[in-house]
Order: sequence, then C-alpha cells, then structure tokens
Amino acid sequence: MVSKDSRPVIGLTTYLEQAQCGVWDVRASFLPEVYLNAVTRAGGIAVLLPPQPSDAESARDIVSRLDGLILPGGKDVDSARYGEVPHETNDEPRRDRDELEDYLLAAAIDANLPFLGICRGAQMLNVHQGGNLIQHLPELIGHDQFQQGGGKFTTMDVAVEAGTHLARIVGSDVAGAQMYHHQAIKDLGRDLVVSARTADGVIEGIELTTVNFGVAVQWHPEETSTADSRLFDALIAAAREYRSV
Repeated sequence: MVSKDSRPVIGLTTYLEQAQCGVWDVRASFLPEVYLNAVTRAGGIAVLLPPQPSDAESARDIVSRLDGLILPGGKDVDSARYGEVPHETNDEPRRDRDELEDYLLAAAIDANLPFLGICRGAQMLNVHQGGNLIQHLPELIGHDQFQQGGGKFTTMDVAVEAGTHLARIVGSDVAGAQMYHHQAIKDLGRDLVVSARTADGVIEGIELTTVNFGVAVQWHPEETSTADSRLFDALIAAAREYRSV
C-alpha cells in the first residue's frame, strides 16, 4: 500500500506541434506551463502524455501507471466524432489527440481513476459519453464574449449546481472564471450531469456520476490557480486516495 502523503502521478495529455528551439525546428510534445504548475503546486507530479499509436490495451497500460488524469484545453474536438459536418470556424482536427483521449477516458472510467477535464477536456468527455457540442457559440447567444480571440481570456461568473461534486469543491459559485471557448456542450452524454452554468445558460461544468471523481469544467482554472487551486487540490486529494487503496 502506498502512503496517502506521497505525491501522486498525474498524466496530462498534450499535442504534437511544430516547435522551434535553438537550431531545431521539429514536432514536439506541447502543453502550456501553467498546467504543470497547477499540478505541482497542488502536490502532484506532472507527466506529459503525447499523442502516439494507441488502442484500448495501451490506454489501460498508461492508466495503470497513473494516479490521476487531466484532459487540458486545446483545439476543437473533431465534429465527426459526434456525427456532424464541421462548422467553418472549427480548428483543423487533431485526430491523434482525440483518439488517445478517447481511449484514456474509457480506461480511466473503467479503472475509476480520478480525472479532471478542462475546456476541450469537458467537451471531449461529453463526446466520449455520446453527447454533442454547439460548434459555434456566438451563433446561439449573439456575442463572442466566451472567446474574444488573441489569447485574451474573458472573466465571467459561474453558478454551480447544488448537490454536485463541483459544489462540494468550490461552493455555490465561481467568481471571475477565465473563459476561452467558442464551442460548448449541447446535449449531455450518458451518465453525465450539469454542474455549472453561466447567467445566459451556457453549460460550464459537467461530471460523470458513475465514478468517484470525474469532474470537468469549460473555464480555465489553471489561469487562476495561484489564487484558487481548489479543483487541482481536489484532484490531487482524490488521486492520493486512489493510490492508497
């Protein structure tokens, strides 16, 4: 049995992107440092999981070596995964990451591994469970405040649903949530419940009811983790409990 006080290992999915460093211009595993800092600040050990040849068995092998999983933000989920033609504003699909995350989610759910989805990660969870997405939110709500562009986050307040796991972590609301998404959750997938919304009704949090810790939000808590690390603290606590069993 591993001590609850030891530092749990948290896997974070990444992209393979063209990157320059010194004389090198190569494809490399990429994830913003703020995610790593949020994990280590909460007491975990961050391990990057780049896209790679994957299947159900390899995903189970990866999950067996982790104490927790984070699906970070990023490019739009391929609309073909939920049976729709892509909107003209959609990102070029990163199918290699979609595939890896889909397998990892299946393995994590089967193993009851604690996981946290962030922005794209929440959308990926919904799609994995058979739900779909609003492909371009401004067409529905009439403004682009959820993603103004230029890498500038929008600050919004989020109301949290009473009785949810998220409510036990952050309370009844989240003030100043950092938003950067032009898509949103539409129809919920199986075994999911809504845990948070904005004032105009956009779903900002979901959670999976069949696992001990399967929480996902569409805002970016890593951008405010120095002031409010509650989601990362909760994941690390769940990961410590998981590894001690």
